[in-house]
Amino acid sequence: MEKQIQLYAAPLQGLTEPAWRNAHWQTIGGVDAYFTPFVRWEKGGIRHKDQRDLAPSANRVHRLIPQVLASEAEEFCRLVGWLQELGYEEVDVNMGCPFPLLVNKGKGAGILSHPENVASLLETMTAFPRIRFSVKMRLGKEEPDEWRELLPLLNASVVERIALHPRVGKQQYKGEVDREQFKAFYEQCTKPLVYNGDIMTAAQGRAWLNEFPRLAGLMLGRGLIARPTLALEIRKGEEVSPSDLYARVALMHRQLVAAYMERIEGGELQLVQKLKPFWEYLLPDLPKKQRKAILKANKVEVYLQSVREALAASMTQ
Repeated sequence: MEKQIQLYAAPLQGLTEPAWRNAHWQTIGGVDAYFTPFVRWEKGGIRHKDQRDLAPSANRVHRLIPQVLASEAEEFCRLVGWLQELGYEEVDVNMGCPFPLLVNKGKGAGILSHPENVASLLETMTAFPRIRFSVKMRLGKEEPDEWRELLPLLNASVVERIALHPRVGKQQYKGEVDREQFKAFYEQCTKPLVYNGDIMTAAQGRAWLNEFPRLAGLMLGRGLIARPTLALEIRKGEEVSPSDLYARVALMHRQLVAAYMERIEGGELQLVQKLKPFWEYLLPDLPKKQRKAILKANKVEVYLQSVREALAASMTQ
C-alpha cells in the first residue's frame, strides 16, 4: 500500500472471541490489531466469561485492544483499572453499540445523545496516564449530526484514535452509511480517524482510502468474518484466488474447531451451536445447498462433514 495504513479487526459479540482471533492471526493474519467485544461492569463485577476471554494467557495475537462499555465514570474506572492490572496498555471505548437494550440505558450509541456523559468519560481518562485510549462510535443515537457537539470534546481529549461507523444507532446495520456526514466529520476531526462500515471487498476498502487519503486506517467487521483474507487483499490491492481463499478458510476452521473443542464443556450440541453462527457470514458465495447443510447439522461429525464437503467442492471449482 502507498502508505502505512492500519487495518483493524472490529469487535463482534459472540464471534471475535479468543478462538477466532487466535485462529485468524495464526493462519491468515494481515491485521494490525484485534479488538475484543466489549466488556462491562455487570451485577457488581465482571462476567467470568469476560475474565477468561481477556486473560493474556488466552490470547496469542500480536496486539489485542480490549473494549469497554460504560456510561458513568465509576464503572469506567473499575473496568479500565482491571484491564490495567492485567497488563493492557490500550483500551477502546464503545460509543457505537446499537442494540436497544444497551442504548436505552445510555450505553454504546446511547451515550451519544448525552454530551455531558461523554465529557465525563473523556475527563476520567486522564486518571490513567499509562493507558492509550481510542473510541469507536457512530454519528449519533437518533440523528446523524449529533456528533457535531461531541467532536470538539474528542478533539480536545487524550483520545489517540477514533473509529467512526457512519450510521446512527437506531439504524443498527440497516440502510446505507452516510458518506456526507462522514466527510464532514473527517474534515473537522483532528485525531487519527479510522473508517468502519460495510467493507466487504478489497476494492471497497481501497475506495475509502482513495477518497479520504488522511484516514489512519480501516476497521473490518462483518467483511472480515465473511472473507478472512480481506485485510491481506486490501494490503495487496487484489483478491486471492477462490481456491486459495477456501484452502485458507479450511485451515483456519480446523484451528477454530480445535480451540472450541478444548474449552466448551456442554457437549457436542453446544459446540455445533457455537460454530454455526460464523456461517451466517462466512463465504457468502457458498452454494445455498451446502450452507443449508452446515446450518442444519446438530451433531459434530455431521457438521464437520458438511463443512469439509462444502470447502472441498469450492476448492476444485
